[in-house]
Amino acid sequence: MRVPGLPPVGGDVVASAVDLLPGGGFNVMAAAARAGAPVVYVGGHGAGRFGDMVRAALAAEGIVAALPASADGDTGVCVVLVDDSGERTFVTGSGIETEVDPAALAAVPVTSADLVYVSGYSLLVEAKGRAVLDRLDVVDGAGVLVDPGPLAGQVDGPVWDRLLARTTMLSASAPEARTLSGADDLRTAARVLKRRLAEPGVVVVRDGAAGCLLTRDGHTEHIPGFPVVAVDTTGAGDAHCGVFAAELLRGADLHTAAVRANAAAALAVTRRGPATAPGRAEVDVLLASTP
Repeated sequence: MRVPGLPPVGGDVVASAVDLLPGGGFNVMAAAARAGAPVVYVGGHGAGRFGDMVRAALAAEGIVAALPASADGDTGVCVVLVDDSGERTFVTGSGIETEVDPAALAAVPVTSADLVYVSGYSLLVEAKGRAVLDRLDVVDGAGVLVDPGPLAGQVDGPVWDRLLARTTMLSASAPEARTLSGADDLRTAARVLKRRLAEPGVVVVRDGAAGCLLTRDGHTEHIPGFPVVAVDTTGAGDAHCGVFAAELLRGADLHTAAVRANAAAALAVTRRGPATAPGRAEVDVLLASTP
């Protein structure tokens, strides 16, 4: 919903536009697919109208759904309020995606050529979080990229300890990095978080228009963002994660992957909606036109 501002408690505002679109984890997968990566979705999806919408969107992007639809419920919804500054506020109503069959999850093959993306949302429900962590414990050789998500502070510390110990790459927004590290300074936060990761231990801290910090091998590098006029910040971090992952799978070095992820996130915020990541050709054009 496009709104002039958030309503006061007990109040109301009139939205200038309302859209019903697939989003959430789909944003990341769509970004990776548009950047050329083969993508497999290993999460839940319901049998109702929202699940139907999700499956159609996955198919349109060439994304494979590894698990069958669940007849026990429908996919959840997230109300996104986007104000006149382009900033977004979420209210999430969870659905069947909060559940997963551990046996079905264990049966999905993962090879050393893969990169496993894990959202912090998967940890919010204890049973699902435990199933995901158990599956990661037996993933052999694949990289694990974790995005904590805005509800990172609602997950218990020992759960984060277990996940981060299996994480090879962490991509967090600035507020998430501060929450997980306990440090206000972003460079300090990145160094603190890197010490909690598995080798090679790469931390990306996404800092909006400023770009991102890339921490690895005892060194932190600031990679500038791209100047654009933002109209909707929904899914910007998702676009960054998806493109970063896809570029690494293509064989790009970390610096190049982060630069292209910054460019993709910049283009994403110039468009209204959640899954607004560009394709590789669009990123190429922006890179070629920016000094």
